[in-house]
Amino acid sequence: MPRVVVVGAGVIGLTSALALEEAGHDVQVIAAAKGPNTTSAAAGAIWYPFKVGPPDKVSKWAGATRRWLVDLAARHPDAGVDVLERTELSNSDAMPWWAEATPGLRRVEATPARPLPNGAKYGWLFDAPRCDPPIFLAWLERQLKKPVRIEKIAALTDLHRRENADFIINSTGLGARSLTHDTQLQAIYGQTVIVAPGAINIQHCMGDERDESRMFYSIPRRAEVVLGGCAEPCPDDRATTTTRAMTDSILSRAASMGLEPGPVLRESAGLRPYRPSVRLERDAHEPGLIHNYGHGGAGYTLCRGCAAEVVSLL
Repeated sequence: MPRVVVVGAGVIGLTSALALEEAGHDVQVIAAAKGPNTTSAAAGAIWYPFKVGPPDKVSKWAGATRRWLVDLAARHPDAGVDVLERTELSNSDAMPWWAEATPGLRRVEATPARPLPNGAKYGWLFDAPRCDPPIFLAWLERQLKKPVRIEKIAALTDLHRRENADFIINSTGLGARSLTHDTQLQAIYGQTVIVAPGAINIQHCMGDERDESRMFYSIPRRAEVVLGGCAEPCPDDRATTTTRAMTDSILSRAASMGLEPGPVLRESAGLRPYRPSVRLERDAHEPGLIHNYGHGGAGYTLCRGCAAEVVSLL
């Protein structure tokens, strides 16, 4: 039985580890942090391909992940996955580039009698799986045969020998920059405000990225609603602290969308590991090393599709 070490315990690493175990491999996850201390814990975690490429591969990975998440929602309610309706606002009636991965996608047009928020001309409606990160990440860990081992990895090249591993899977997100010297990897700061539901319909998500400088999304979880957000390129070492100015801006955008949230429960921030193209490939110099990182704002959207490709690369 091939022995595989997955480096990273965010949603990409854990899902890759689960798929590898299901394929019959002996898997150990090693990570600097897990659960609430990962970038994945701060994610909105709704199925939607945001800040990620390339489009053709993303559509394939996103479609496979969507099918998996819909199945989890139906068969494993303890996984923290629910299928919600989402409206994505648009000024164009052209089909979105991600339409192929979205069965049942339908267009609505604003009318004087039924306007859309913020003056949008069109809205795209579809069913979107949403993961509740604290529940889902813990569920993924529980499926694995071995507990996640907490250890900061300074170099990938010595893991083969030290761990007696046949393969190493690099799912370190933004940490891959220091491990691989990847100059295409870019940190993207995001901030959210978590509120009590108030008058917000917890079965419906809303998204508006027509102006990325004022992007907005409302993502209900089981007991709260995530309001966001922003996407600001920044240095890798930017502190993941929230700002009052951004919180006020997000709450103002929510009001302009016609939403009436309850009290603010807390704020959250994280650094998305953005790359123009997800790096999912064998290393050119280390055949036993497979990279799977750079998923931007779409880790939960691509996790299972990318995990299946990792398995195929082995």
